[in-house]
Amino acid sequence: MPKVLISDDLSQAAIAIFKARGVEVDYMPELGKDKAKLKEIIGAYDGLAVRSATKATAEIIAEAKNLKVIGRAGIGVDNIDIPAATARGIVVMNTPFGNAITTAEHAIALMFSAARQIGAADVSTQAGKWEKNRFNGVELYAKTLGVIGCGNIGSLVAERALGLKMKVIAFDPFLTPERAVELGVEKVELDELLARADFITLHTPMTPQTKNILSAENLAKTKRGVMIVNAARGGLVDETALRKLLDEGHVAAAAFDVFTEEPAKENVLFGAPNFTATPHLGASTTEAQENVALQVAEQMSDYLVSGAVTNALNMASITAEEAPRLKPFAALAEKLGAFAGQLVDEGLQEVEIEYEGDVAGLNTKPLTAAALAGVLRPLLQEVNMVSAPAILRDRGAPLAETKRAASPTYDSLIRIKVRTAGGWRTVAGSLIAGVPRIVEVKGMSLDAPFSPTIVYVNNLDKPGFIGAFATMLGEAGINIATFHLGRTAAGEEAVALVGVDQRVGDDLVEKVKALPQVRYVKVLSF
Repeated sequence: MPKVLISDDLSQAAIAIFKARGVEVDYMPELGKDKAKLKEIIGAYDGLAVRSATKATAEIIAEAKNLKVIGRAGIGVDNIDIPAATARGIVVMNTPFGNAITTAEHAIALMFSAARQIGAADVSTQAGKWEKNRFNGVELYAKTLGVIGCGNIGSLVAERALGLKMKVIAFDPFLTPERAVELGVEKVELDELLARADFITLHTPMTPQTKNILSAENLAKTKRGVMIVNAARGGLVDETALRKLLDEGHVAAAAFDVFTEEPAKENVLFGAPNFTATPHLGASTTEAQENVALQVAEQMSDYLVSGAVTNALNMASITAEEAPRLKPFAALAEKLGAFAGQLVDEGLQEVEIEYEGDVAGLNTKPLTAAALAGVLRPLLQEVNMVSAPAILRDRGAPLAETKRAASPTYDSLIRIKVRTAGGWRTVAGSLIAGVPRIVEVKGMSLDAPFSPTIVYVNNLDKPGFIGAFATMLGEAGINIATFHLGRTAAGEEAVALVGVDQRVGDDLVEKVKALPQVRYVKVLSF
């Protein structure tokens, strides 16, 4: 009988589900704060169910000799070392949609608190001061709310704000015009949102692209009197810069549920005028905790008892029978998706996936999910192979699949196309001797491996480019591992995929862009 350890405070409903499914369970919530004890006993368990207190580090995972699955009751997995778990063959699952409504409601509550200074007014009133004139608030009615990140939670916030008769504008690279119309929001670029919004609320994951999205520079672009709410992730806002603007009165109020460092025993924002803080309560309702507990218990039980995989962050949903055949194609699809996703510089509008040859006769659903996870992951790191299709649907980006029984050149070929404001980006690949290879970019044939770092260049096929490019890399101390070229015809459009051994800095990218033959440059990571 499989055995699961619950090491965080989790609803008792989870215990009942595990037992009903034939899974033995030990409920020891105190272990979330006792790393030494957890490390000592984790080797006896097949599954580990956690919330946020337990830190499933590489050190803990190294002692988990029998562990097969880690389930996170919630969406954030910052407390789980996913690479370490993957290396040990441990599936990591989360419950990405169980607390969306609760978090959206908390964001709205924080907005009201900022607008009406509820926290400060409560402290003042209970101190017997009765300062009616001090706490003169503002209405939400007819104000403009800027939503940064209009996915699952952001769209719920927008829906509720519209019910309050607010005007809602949204910045989200993945939000299509059609989905914006469906939601009743106006899709705008970030600078326009900053200039127009009376209130700003953030609902994005923490990624390299979103870290400090409200930087000092961007905060300075906001209108005087703006109010800012963050119930998403700490680090999305430059807290020091925000404190300065609160002190100066440029930002009229702010309300945060999350902070760069948590637990936030102290923070530069604490004590600022018109600042409200809550201790990461976004998911802290009875309903949300019940939902995520039920979901994580069901998902973990299904995996331990039958091998079914749901909401896995580090593997596709593939049945035991399909796994041997689909696994290499899933790896190919995800890598191709990652290639295409890293080229989405101007917002994702549409995705097309084509299957040719033998692969078209397989179950392509997990392959498509793997491809979409690759496409979305550069901006949404917490996306997984199960949630990726739903996330794409939430943003209204159409997905089209085509299958052809024959491929002109290869036994099997997968082609991924993504449409952005700048046009279509296309890449295709195949398995050659069982290894994923890139065989086509922008319709141009070539044959290149997925090196860990690839410099992708779209250029004109003119003399001097290769020499100048290689010289630049050499002068920067960057070693060329592989160099593969494709072109439409002599003297016309061409592409180069150059695998390198060292990091390529932004300054070098700008130098390459300045070459007269070059149209586009991007450093890709795999």
